[in-house]
Amino acid sequence: MTFITEADVDEIALGAAVLGTGGGGDPHVGSLIAKRLIRLHGPVRMLSVGELTDDDFVVPVGGIGAPSVSVERIMAESELLAALEAIERGTGRKPTAVMPIEVGGGNSMIPIAAAAIAGIPVVDGDAMGRAFPEAQMVTYHLAGYGPGTTVLVDHHGNEVISRPVNGEWSERLARAVTVEMGGGATMIDYAYDGSVARECAIPDTLTLAKRIGRILGGRDAEGRELRDDERIDALCADLGAVRLFDGKVRDLQRAVDGGFTRGAAELDGVGADRGSAFRLDFQNEMLLARRDGALAAVTPDLIAVLDLATGMPITTDAVRYGARVAVIAIPCHDKWRTARGLETAGPAHFGYDVEWTPVEELAARRKREAA
Repeated sequence: MTFITEADVDEIALGAAVLGTGGGGDPHVGSLIAKRLIRLHGPVRMLSVGELTDDDFVVPVGGIGAPSVSVERIMAESELLAALEAIERGTGRKPTAVMPIEVGGGNSMIPIAAAAIAGIPVVDGDAMGRAFPEAQMVTYHLAGYGPGTTVLVDHHGNEVISRPVNGEWSERLARAVTVEMGGGATMIDYAYDGSVARECAIPDTLTLAKRIGRILGGRDAEGRELRDDERIDALCADLGAVRLFDGKVRDLQRAVDGGFTRGAAELDGVGADRGSAFRLDFQNEMLLARRDGALAAVTPDLIAVLDLATGMPITTDAVRYGARVAVIAIPCHDKWRTARGLETAGPAHFGYDVEWTPVEELAARRKREAA
């Protein structure tokens, strides 16, 4: 996939919604914007991380704010060019490529749309390997790099250029500005030379998203057609994921708070899981899963909610009472399983009183206990 065409966008968006663990912005809205701009400006060239040169200036661009807001107030296309022009003014350097800051949801689509309208390539990689709710939760931060010149723009034409001293201050400042901008904005941060992007980016995540989208669209890696009821298990097999729970949403609390969509969902088991209960806690993304009160999965491992009948991913703002869903968990990238990664995006950071345990270990433990 050297070029991304209109035909590729839906599969990438679908796969990115899984990797987004419920957050990262609405993939449907993002895909509509990306397809429109590709239709107007032509296919987008996609560069591998390894193709970046030291002379490249790689600009991660995406949305920040509560996913619930991004669905109701759709990003204006003018924000993309405004953000790219602002980073050029702020740094004195013209972007040569854009990159997803996170591969999740709509934030996989925004860089493709920006690449189309600006006529520059998009990088097949990102800085999370999933979606996270806070700005410092990126692999650049893990490697010791600061956010650099940071840009926030909104649909009113407001532009804020700042130079936070570190990732935590970038999150604090950006979140406060985003709330004043109505709960959603377009953001650029961690814009660096190609050498730094090669060091920090998690490679091939747009390609991975497309592969996931293809499976959920009904084709496995060999091109075999999959029935609806085979897709979730085929996806788990491909990703080394764990199918945690099949259930029906019996209670849901959700609110926009401090620039995030926060809440929890309670599930009653169906099928083989009948008689058990499950709880999901989220802050934009699904972060903590418990089965009958016991830990089932926790950030930074990925927790995704899928429609039980079709396998389609469900974002945190789209979870509904009565929905029948399957919950799966995917091991996170090894960079997040380091001491620095767990300090940055592990359960303690979010105030959860649990110890991080790899999801595959939790699954093996539960299997032994059930035997």
